[in-house]
Amino acid sequence: MLDPVTISVLTHRFSAIVEEMGEAMLRTAYSQILNSSRDFSTAICDGQARLVAQAEHVPIHVGAIPWAVESVRDFFGARVRPGDVFLLNDPYHGNNHLPDLTAFVPVFVDGQVAFWSINRAHQSDIGGSTHGAYNPGATEIWQEGLRITPLKLYDAGELRDDVLKMITTNVRHPHDFMGDLRAMIGSARVGERRLLALVEDYGSKTVVEAVDEILDGAERQARATIRGWKDGTYRGEAILDDDGHGIENIAIRATV
Repeated sequence: MLDPVTISVLTHRFSAIVEEMGEAMLRTAYSQILNSSRDFSTAICDGQARLVAQAEHVPIHVGAIPWAVESVRDFFGARVRPGDVFLLNDPYHGNNHLPDLTAFVPVFVDGQVAFWSINRAHQSDIGGSTHGAYNPGATEIWQEGLRITPLKLYDAGELRDDVLKMITTNVRHPHDFMGDLRAMIGSARVGERRLLALVEDYGSKTVVEAVDEILDGAERQARATIRGWKDGTYRGEAILDDDGHGIENIAIRATV
């Protein structure tokens, strides 16, 4: 078991890495929705697809990221190699909605994937029947844009030009899209470099053990908070103004 000081230092190192990834994205993204509105998130998962660290960006992005990592890992299996970059935007593979494109960079330590460096960012256009990546009149997902299931964009460091051409052909502003995609990948590679430096500083055994300690500590804190709640049944209700198809004031209720 690691001492509390080491765990605290490594916790803050992980946090600093995802924050630096976010700064790299903010300074290099092409579209205003990213470089001004900051509609992106950065995160690190370990080799088991467990969320290790996230920056203070868009929480709704990050909640599904572990399932997205699992989708990439399960689909490619042993075909994941150093230098690879993966893309995904399909909601049925751990993404949010189609405009939120996700880039994954595997981080290899001792020949195994120890971490995933991840950037999820809202694109200004992802194809579909309307400009701007939102189609309130859509009745099925195929009307909303290009669906990208787990896909390898870089194979062992080599760009797959045919795949990139297919994607950019299906968006309305390929120049803008390319600028944002390069920023996403650059951000994820910043995370890769910093994670490798962290392992070099502390050793792989210590870093892996720290991840377990950090996650165990988070679980203990969450359980302690829940234990502080009074026993009973809790209910909540909110109203959705409109579903976009003429139905108004839709009640959403939850009971715990």
